Amino acid sequence: MERRGLLLKAALLACLLVVCSGRGSVPMVKDPPSDTIYNSTLAKTLAEYASAIFTADLTQLFTWTCDRCGDLTKGFDMMEIIVDVENCLQAYVGFASDVNAVIVVFRGTQENSIQNWIADLLWKQLDLDYPGMPEAMVHRGFYSAYHNTTLRDGVVSGIQKTRKLHGDVPIMITGHSMGGAMASFCALDLVVNYGLDDVKLMTFGQPRTGNEAFASYFKRYLPHAIRVTNANDIVPHLPPYFTLFPQKTYHHFPREVWVHDVGLGSLVYTVEQICDDSGEDPACSRSVSGNSIQDHITYLGVSMHAEAWSSCRIVMEYTELQYKMDLYGNVVLSKQPDLHSVQ
Repeated sequence: MERRGLLLKAALLACLLVVCSGRGSVPMVKDPPSDTIYNSTLAKTLAEYASAIFTADLTQLFTWTCDRCGDLTKGFDMMEIIVDVENCLQAYVGFASDVNAVIVVFRGTQENSIQNWIADLLWKQLDLDYPGMPEAMVHRGFYSAYHNTTLRDGVVSGIQKTRKLHGDVPIMITGHSMGGAMASFCALDLVVNYGLDDVKLMTFGQPRTGNEAFASYFKRYLPHAIRVTNANDIVPHLPPYFTLFPQKTYHHFPREVWVHDVGLGSLVYTVEQICDDSGEDPACSRSVSGNSIQDHITYLGVSMHAEAWSSCRIVMEYTELQYKMDLYGNVVLSKQPDLHSVQ
């Protein structure tokens, strides 16, 4: 009996290995597309960059000495940090020699309670026509967080400075949660309005940002964009998708990679499932209820929890860092001597 039990477990494990092969850098994929590239190591690296922006001490972040500034991101060369104090937003730009790319990371608004922010997402309505894209609609708050704050000019300036030093290397943009939504608008902006090529996007646990028409345009301009979702994370399910009104509802752009566990009993296997190109693959995160906040704050084993949720105060050693501050208290830290004032 004991031998039969061992054989049964071995058979189950073999089945899992066949069905779920895709852990790490060989993800599981349904109808694998020839033009989709998803690399597990790169995803983990970008997750660590997305996590680092939650460091409260900007001196540690700027000098890349924070607790989260190591492992796969070791040796990162920070070029610029942009802090929009007025709207409690933040981004940074730098160069990663190991992937030979400009790295751009966004941090969304920090709320006193993540539950309050999630509750607010339930009621966000499509209320802005995206410029130059007929019938494409987005939420004004998500759009404005990038386009109508100090972040846009600061990020574009940081990219230009980094490329001036390192050449026209690829641009990799990432962010978690609302930071992911802002990263998406940034990637689209760089391609559509600045005419940049070789722009790559990978976000973690981002909410829906626009309607189906917007998702279609997004796919056209950024066909290799990746949205990583985790297990039962609630945020990718928000704002809600109303099946009965597909033309009037929010709709994710592709391509989702759904990270989740499969298995039976003690035989559990983690897969990184590449989803179809609809943006709303019913076999991926939409196949679960999506009701977990815990699954939202950890991605690929990396913590996305902010060190301080209570305020947007700036913690840094002003005497050691080169910075400019505008009348609203918004700050840009830069290594470049020609740093200009925040407009």
